[in-house]
Order: sequence, then structure tokens, then C-alpha cells
Amino acid sequence: MAVTAQRMERICDAVVGVGLLAGNANVIMQLARPEVGYGVVESRVDSGQLFRHPIKRTRTTLAYLAVATMGTERERELFRRGVNRAHAQVRSTERSPVSYNAFDVDLQLWVAACLYKGFEDLHRLFFGEPDEQTREAFYRDGAVLGTTLQVPPEAWPADREVFEKYWNDQVERISIDDAVRRYLDDVTMLAWLPRPVSLLLGRFNRFVTTGFLPEPFRREMRLPWTDRDQRRFDALMSVLGVVVRALPGVLRRFPFNALLWDVRRRIRTGRPLV
Repeated sequence: MAVTAQRMERICDAVVGVGLLAGNANVIMQLARPEVGYGVVESRVDSGQLFRHPIKRTRTTLAYLAVATMGTERERELFRRGVNRAHAQVRSTERSPVSYNAFDVDLQLWVAACLYKGFEDLHRLFFGEPDEQTREAFYRDGAVLGTTLQVPPEAWPADREVFEKYWNDQVERISIDDAVRRYLDDVTMLAWLPRPVSLLLGRFNRFVTTGFLPEPFRREMRLPWTDRDQRRFDALMSVLGVVVRALPGVLRRFPFNALLWDVRRRIRTGRPLV
């Protein structure tokens, strides 16, 4: 799917550096589908284990977003091959509570839909509601979030209205059990970082994560949220919005622009991307 650089800037602007605060909430949304949740919790890909290799795992995830939104078609294809090699090992066993396979297009579409929904929400939060033309262009360009994985272009919902129906239908299917919830609680409390850091920032991260989560996902995670919490969250986002809108594009897209530079360096030198 061809996408112009000018259009892609709309997606890149939504993936602002401070938007990383919403990353944890998006992970919860993705793993709320049991097949995705257990695919991550039970993954046999050692290099992809957040708690064993936090730097590498974080770099790979953010590099994927950088390549999907700002990379060339060739860069997306090379990254897709790297992801495919890792995903070949992600499949359920006879002991798994649910059946899953990382090459399942339905699951990949759900992951891509969560990413798109998160980007759209961030864009609306920091830059306001787009006009209809911009909204549809933004949506069409968002298909790269799936096609950079294993989602064929024709599987992406035809337009934003169709996507909304797809999203609402899929949210009805979410379910987070105790095992996946424990994993996500540890991620949310930053238990994968050095203990002093997790103790210092864990509660704050849980607060902003809960604020970014739609209510059905909060319920599944058993995260309480009061009107007072919402007012505090809105005030924080208002301040951050002022900062974001004042930043020049090159800073607004950091660290994704830096990660794209690293991906291109790895391609030139023949180093693995994933």
C-alpha cells in the first residue's frame, strides 16, 4: 500500500514521545484477547522476553512502529521478514489454555487495530478532532500498522465507519484471566526495570495507563478509576498537550526518528533488525 510522506506525518505526529506514556495501555488492549495474551506470556522467543531483555524488547517494539509509520516499503519488508522469523516460534502447545499462532491474521489485525486506535486517540487528545477528510486519510494510512506484520491490505476494514463496528465487536470478545493479568500488572508497575526505578515510577505509570485505557479494559484489569482520577488525568494531558504542540516535528517524533536511523544503520551493516 503506497503512502505519501506528507500523509504519514499525521501518524508520526500522533506517536509523539510523550505518547509513550500510553504504550502500556496499548499493550493491555492487545493482550486482552486471550490468544494474544497467552502468545506473549508463554512465548518461547527468549530475545523477545521483556523481563529478560528489556532494552532489546523495547527497542524492537518501538523500531517496528518507526518503520511502519516512517520507513520505506523496502524497510517494512525487511522488518516484516525479521518479525516473521521470531513469530514462527510463537504458537500454542497442548498445555496452553487457548489455541494461538502468531501468524493468525485475525490476531495480527487485532494488534494493528489496537495500535491504530491508540494513535488516533493520542492525535485527538493532543491536536483535537480532525476534519472528515483528514480523518479518513489518517485511517487509510494506518493500514501499514497491520501490513508491516502479516495482515493483507484487503483485511484492513474498508473505512473508518467499518473499523468502528469491527472495534466494538472485538471489544466484546476481550477477556483477561489471572495469569495474563499478573503479567500485565508487573508490566504496568515497571517491574521489568531496575527496582529503584520501578518503585519510583511504577504508581505513576499505573495511573496514566489506567487513564488511557477504555473502560472495558479497566474492568478486565480490575483497575479502579474515579471522577477525581479523571480530573487529574485530564489536567496532566492538558499540560502535556501544550508542550507537544509547541515542539518542532523533529523533537515531537523522537525517539522514533532516532530508531529509524538505527534500523537503517543495521540494514547497511547487515545486522539483525529483530
